[in-house]
Amino acid sequence: MLLPKLADADAGAAETLVWLDFASRCSYLASDVHQTLTTHYEELGKMIGSMMKHLDRFAPA
Repeated sequence: MLLPKLADADAGAAETLVWLDFASRCSYLASDVHQTLTTHYEELGKMIGSMMKHLDRFAPA
């Protein structure tokens, strides 16, 4: 039950990265802000991926 929720969260973070790139390319977002947010969302994706690989640590049996 936890895996689908983590997959949704991962997909949401990936989608946000696409929108950050779009906003930056359209000059709606400053370059430094884009870089900071991208870095944070990439780190979030890594954390979610790690949780998905180690479900036993995060979900009761």
